[in-house]
Amino acid sequence: MTQVDILILSNGPGEVTTWVRPVVKVLRQKFGDDRNQVRISVILSPCSNASGKEAAIALSYPEIDRVQGAEHFWQFLLWGKTFDNWDWRSHGVVVFLGGDQIFPVVIGKKLGYRTVVYAEWSARWHKWIDRFGVMKPEVAAGVPQKYAHKFTVVGDLMVEASSHSSLVIGHTLQEGEAPMSLANNEAQMINDTDASTASHKVGQETELIGLLPGSKAAKLAQGVPLSLSIAEYVHAKRPQTKFVILLAPTLDLQTLANFADPQKNSIAEIFGFGGADLIAPEDARGKALLKTTTGLTVELWQENPAYHLLTQCCICLTTVGANTAELGALGMPMIVLLPTQQLDAMRAWDGLPGLLTNLPGVGTPFTKVINWLFLRFVRRKGLLAWPNIWAQEEIVPELMGELQPQEIGEMVLDFLAHPKKLDDIRAKLRNIRGESGAAQKIAQIVGEEIWK
Repeated sequence: MTQVDILILSNGPGEVTTWVRPVVKVLRQKFGDDRNQVRISVILSPCSNASGKEAAIALSYPEIDRVQGAEHFWQFLLWGKTFDNWDWRSHGVVVFLGGDQIFPVVIGKKLGYRTVVYAEWSARWHKWIDRFGVMKPEVAAGVPQKYAHKFTVVGDLMVEASSHSSLVIGHTLQEGEAPMSLANNEAQMINDTDASTASHKVGQETELIGLLPGSKAAKLAQGVPLSLSIAEYVHAKRPQTKFVILLAPTLDLQTLANFADPQKNSIAEIFGFGGADLIAPEDARGKALLKTTTGLTVELWQENPAYHLLTQCCICLTTVGANTAELGALGMPMIVLLPTQQLDAMRAWDGLPGLLTNLPGVGTPFTKVINWLFLRFVRRKGLLAWPNIWAQEEIVPELMGELQPQEIGEMVLDFLAHPKKLDDIRAKLRNIRGESGAAQKIAQIVGEEIWK
């Protein structure tokens, strides 16, 4: 067998965890684990949503042999040389899984490799890209007939990433049952800590609610105290509810806990949040907790991706970003929160606005202007979460403004009291996504292109 290099181009945290991960897993299954024959490399390009830890996450995947971070991308794009001066084999394929679709055109030409692009919503550079794997037939609509042979409908990689979960979406925990894969002593810790407020009857279902406050300080400063305040409000009125914060892979426990401390995060006072203490696990198998001043305990979940846990949730509270795409692919009902109590803190925009708001010295004025314009004009469309963008309608609620925990808490309580509303959201979410099996089909395309 001829020695082959597979070069994957990607960028942000969402793409690395939900696109790259399932694709490299299937590539290894297809081509085997002999690195002398097939080598898989990942090169990251800059992304406004990146945390700087994407390279480490990619390198943690056992199927990948080498990774170059985004800080060295432009050197590679312009001159064709990596920072560590990697060698390249004569046969290879460039696989695009995030970034700008012009990148595989340029890099493929420099290396003399075939190019494969996964196109979720749009496909460009038809003349110069060798093959496209598209999420839906609509992506290939309008493509000139002479390029139609390059297009294959592969399905939805986001669904592929979430299909590793073997649980039924929307599963509710029974009383005393801890989230899947928690050890018995951890479940007991949660139940014991909540004993003072557990006034519900034996046998009553326990409802798990997921909290995804984001990964960047701009979102966490408001998202952590707001979501915990909502949790306190809901739990006080519906004590069978339990809550779990799913940490982004780039976030550590202490950093998260700092945003729940009013002395370290002054924004917490705006939401009337009294604070929470970090409780470290008693042993290596345990889970860390946040215990609020009201006595509510919220589990902190660090494993990523956590699809097996998300599928046990009734509903999730989240901010905008790639997490809404993952939840949408899981068919998970969600409420998307965009608090604006601190406009200057909302710097997590995509594209040019994101670059402008983070410029040294002038970033703050840009942030205030951009957010003001957005609130006044753009927000009227109400399509910020990925599922709503896909459907071009508001399938999941998007709440923007000076959000109050009590109002959102009442919305959560209404959903829990009327599960048919949650079922309707699940059905709509499933209908707007593509089919599963995308990673296998992309691997098949890569295999076909290697030998051309």
